[in-house]
Formats: sequence, C-alpha cells, structure tokens
Amino acid sequence: MYATQQSRRNIPFDYQTQVINYRPSIYARRANLTVKFQDIYLFTVEGNVDDVNVLNDVRERIRQQGRVWWAMEASKGANWYLQTQDSSTLKTSLKLSGIVNAVTLKKLIRKGIPPVLRPKVWFTLSGAAKKKSMVPESYYSDLTKATEGKVTAATRQIDHDIPRTFPGHPWLDSPDGHAALRRVLVVYSFRDSYVGYCQGLNYVAALLLLVMKTEEDAFWMLAVLLENVLVNDCYTNNLSGCHVEQRVFKDLLAKKCPRIAAHLEALEFDVSLVATEWFLCLFSKSLPTETTLRVWDILFDEGAKVLFHVALAIFKMKEAELLLAQHVGDVIDILQKTTHHLFDPDELLEVAFDKIGSMTTNTISKERKKLEPAVMAELDERVRRLNSLKAEEH
Repeated sequence: MYATQQSRRNIPFDYQTQVINYRPSIYARRANLTVKFQDIYLFTVEGNVDDVNVLNDVRERIRQQGRVWWAMEASKGANWYLQTQDSSTLKTSLKLSGIVNAVTLKKLIRKGIPPVLRPKVWFTLSGAAKKKSMVPESYYSDLTKATEGKVTAATRQIDHDIPRTFPGHPWLDSPDGHAALRRVLVVYSFRDSYVGYCQGLNYVAALLLLVMKTEEDAFWMLAVLLENVLVNDCYTNNLSGCHVEQRVFKDLLAKKCPRIAAHLEALEFDVSLVATEWFLCLFSKSLPTETTLRVWDILFDEGAKVLFHVALAIFKMKEAELLLAQHVGDVIDILQKTTHHLFDPDELLEVAFDKIGSMTTNTISKERKKLEPAVMAELDERVRRLNSLKAEEH
C-alpha cells in the first residue's frame, strides 16, 4: 500500500518481478481460441495464441536487455549513462562517460529500457529531475494541500474522466488509484492554468503513475512532458498544437507513403480520425502497454519526432491492406486491429526507424512553422462561425 506521505505514495504491487511466460491451456492451443491474461503492468490483454507466443518472445528480450543494462551499471556505475559531475546539464547537454558514447546510449534506449530501470532513466533523461530540483522540496505536497477541495471546470472534467480511465485495472480502477490520479491531474491543472486539463491527459498520467511508482515523480514527468517534450498548445482549449501536428503528419504521410496517402484521399479519409487520439494519448489507448512504453522510452530521450515515426510506421505496416480498403470504416478497422495487436515493439520500431527514413526534430519544427498560420486561420474562422451561429440563435 501507499506510504503516509502523499508525494511518496507507491503503487501497491511490484511488476518488476512479474516478467513471466504466458501459457494458454492446451484447449486454447488446439483451437487457437482467444485468450485473456495480464501483462506485467496488470492490464488484461486479449489475443490469440500467436499473440501469446509473441509476448513470450518479448519477455525474453526484456530479460536479455535487462542483463545488458545491469552489466553496464555493474561495470560503469549506477548512472553510467550520464555525466554526473554537473547536474545542471542533465537536459541541455546530455553526455556519457568517456567510455560510453551517445550513439551507444541511443541504441540501447531504442532496444528498450528494462522496466525496473525506467523510472530512474526517464526521470533523469527527460529533464524532470532538473525541473523538480528548481523548486522547494515540498512543492508537490504544498500544491496538493492548497488545491484540496477547489472546484474548477478542469476538476469537474477530471472527476468525470477518472472512472473511465483504464476501467478494470486492479489498481487504477480502485479508490486509491482514482485518488492518486486525481491528485496528479488536479495539481497540474493549477500549476498550468493555461493548459488546465484536457481529455487524453488522464491516460498519460495513469500510465506515468504505474511506471514511476510515486505520485510526485509522475507529476514531474507529466510537467516535463507538457512543458518541454511535446509541442506547445497540444492540450489547450482549442487544441491548436494538436491540429498543427495532424497537418504535419498528413504532409509527412504524403511524402513517406505516397500511395497510401493518395488512396486515403480518394476515399476522403481524414487521418486525424485515428491520429488525433494517438497524439493526444501518446498511443497509450491504442498500443499494448509494453509497446507504448517502448515508444515513450524514445520519446523522453529523442523528443516528439518519435510520435511521427510510429504513426507513419503503423500505416506503412498495413500498406497492402489499406490499399485494398474501399470505405472509411474499413481503414479505421484495419488500423485499430493493427494497433491493438502490436505486441512486438521491435517489429513496430524497426519499421518506424529503418523503413520510414530519417526525420530530424529540426525538419519537423520547420514543417510546423510552415503549416501553423493556415491551421490557426482555420481555427479562427471556425470560432467566428460558431459565434455567428450563437448570435443568430439569440
């Protein structure tokens, strides 16, 4: 259970010890029936026996990758991946020791951070540790107390969304889980009243709680994500940043997967129908948990460009099927089935980085700047039309 200090509450189960093999019954193996089981974060997973076999392979790779990281820790020290002499340079000039270079770290992270090390590695690489160090130690607990009992539009929406966040999870969908998630979201809504709260953040914060194991660390990870890692205005009232990301993604799809883009345009399919949720929830509602967290491993190290790599890869992996789709509903069905069964993170990430081609953060930033004026003009026009309709009604 949780400790008494609010900011130090720990998730009441130890997922690190649950890297187990899944064994469906002999009847399921014979009939290839759908089976249900729990992943290492205690989410209920539904799939066929092929999916179970894939998950067992993934678990073994997690073990092997863990051995690599532990060997590095044993030989180079607990924080071998950082220049620890000057903590003020954690985010802006990440450096490795003289023995291990940045390319090695990047490759290791792309292969996955072991679950037991994720909290520490994320917290440091993302810049959350630096952000936390710049405020008084009691910042989170003080803000928690100060916001207790306060009611705003954001807190009302949070209260509405929490029961619908990963229903059925043994901890998140419990009184303790609801309370912890509410505190993290409410406190952040007061920290940044401009963002406040946006639907989608509930899923992101919930997964951060499971990984980081304490409320306070989950809060700081949410803060660094919204304030430093992702593009500005993704979660504001008009979602302007998210609209820009969708336009950038549409253009990238046309460049990287021209046949798919042309076919979808002929079907009058808008990619934002699926990609909006991907970008707002950072794939947490779409991909299996471990696959999502592998994407986040790279997100906290390399930045938001990984979201475009992964979104493009999902389309690329199903190019043949998508080109045969005759209706918008067919496209949505193909993409949803694909994401829900992407149990092998390496399969997805191999396509994302080896077959999509290079995309630098600078290139994507230039695309954003180029497309932002048109997107903002469309949003302004939409507001004018809504206001005009309201005026006519009165």
